[in-house]
Amino acid sequence: MIISLQTHSSPADVLIIPVAQTDGLLEQLARLADSVGLPTRVLQADFKAEPNELFSQYQPDGSRVFLLGLGKEPGSLDWLRTFRKLFFTQKTKLPLAVTIDLTGFAGAVAESVVLGVLGGGYDLRLYQTDKTDLSAFYAEEGRLTVLTTPAEQETAQAALMRGEVLAQTQRQMLDLMNAPANYKNPQTLADWALTSGQAHGYKVTVLDADALAEQGLGALLSVARGSEVAPVLIIAEYTPQPDDPSAQPAWPRVGLVGKGVTFDTGGISIKTSANMHLMKSDMGGGAAVLGTIEVAARLKLPVHLIGIVPATENSVDGRSTKPGDVVTAYSGKTIEIIDTDAEGRVILADGLGYMIRNFQPDVLIDLATLTGSVIAALGYHAAGLFTQNDELAAQLITAANETGERLWRMPLWDAYKEDIKSDVADVKNFSGKPLAGSISAAKFLEVFAEGHPAWAHLDIAGMAFADTEFGQQKNATGFGIRLLVDYLRRLSAKHSETKSGY
Repeated sequence: MIISLQTHSSPADVLIIPVAQTDGLLEQLARLADSVGLPTRVLQADFKAEPNELFSQYQPDGSRVFLLGLGKEPGSLDWLRTFRKLFFTQKTKLPLAVTIDLTGFAGAVAESVVLGVLGGGYDLRLYQTDKTDLSAFYAEEGRLTVLTTPAEQETAQAALMRGEVLAQTQRQMLDLMNAPANYKNPQTLADWALTSGQAHGYKVTVLDADALAEQGLGALLSVARGSEVAPVLIIAEYTPQPDDPSAQPAWPRVGLVGKGVTFDTGGISIKTSANMHLMKSDMGGGAAVLGTIEVAARLKLPVHLIGIVPATENSVDGRSTKPGDVVTAYSGKTIEIIDTDAEGRVILADGLGYMIRNFQPDVLIDLATLTGSVIAALGYHAAGLFTQNDELAAQLITAANETGERLWRMPLWDAYKEDIKSDVADVKNFSGKPLAGSISAAKFLEVFAEGHPAWAHLDIAGMAFADTEFGQQKNATGFGIRLLVDYLRRLSAKHSETKSGY
């Protein structure tokens, strides 16, 4: 698909005009009545600009005009979802060329619009053999034209470019997360990272099982014992190139660690069968990290970014780690395994330890589809945010509010340390209590963050795999990539202002 930005209108097979529900709605509809080809009173009576409301009118030349309702005060996620739903439901009917008129809005909304349009073309039928072709609009010859004003042109162009990059990377992450375990294993994630790094100019190193054993990543290896598929540690590092080759700017250094369990049976503490098929999604944190690294490299963000993904299956056989076993993490700390289904925090222990001891990031963030407890607390509307750093919490929540990928800060009080005390090891991986599970998991991870002053844990279990328009059951959302990219953009802008003395 060819996407272009224009400041003047031109003929199109379909023209989409988004309309917000403002106090001036009636006046705006009066101005649009001629474009739609209806009397003002009819349009004002029939269209209220409710969220996702669609008003369609054919023109004498056979083209169509759509008025698309946005509701009141739409945020970026509202824009994205509204356009994604429209284009998903209409994709088999779309003509070759579509124009979207954003002249009444700030240019920055172009990012969410493009994400929605491209997202609407996503096809979840990855392995169906009788798939019908999509419309020409989603083929190479399809054309999307975005209209904006001259005053907003520069902002809209940058937003459009970001949206296209985010959409392309996010689609790859959706495919990886939606792929079943017989099409995806830890090496699949590693191969994706190696290919992406080569294509977009960042360094990727993959530690295989022998290297993991040699370097002492015993926590990751313990989870992998029950699988015939070997674990890996994926290390991706993006370093910006300065405009002046002789300069050595002090970029902010951010470390991201993502859980990469490509399938989770629960191990010896095996899960029930009801939803186990959805455990192909248990690498949602790893997908967010890998996707963010690629987007940062493609956008050339001025931040030194390191991503680490400990990747494994959690399966069952005679060699599986058993409840009561004690394993030694990369940091040297010992872990009593109470529940083998609490494996995500165990592999993150090695990911965090490896990050801290080898890269010393200024900021450290881990993401994981970690606990059902966070879903019990927050449902499917927000991820849990755990940090002792108020400034980092505020920065992440600002990015969450801007992108609509919501976070809610949870407590990390030392009163919860009791839940991870072990009689025989330094810590245990599960409290055994049917409450505060997401908090005790975060307290466990805090041990392996080793007192890092700017560490945050995001439990994205309720957000990475959810009900969407794409399928009949839960499927991947790509949660975390937009959130992290927005955070990194703000962090780098703040760093530049500080360096400039503002």
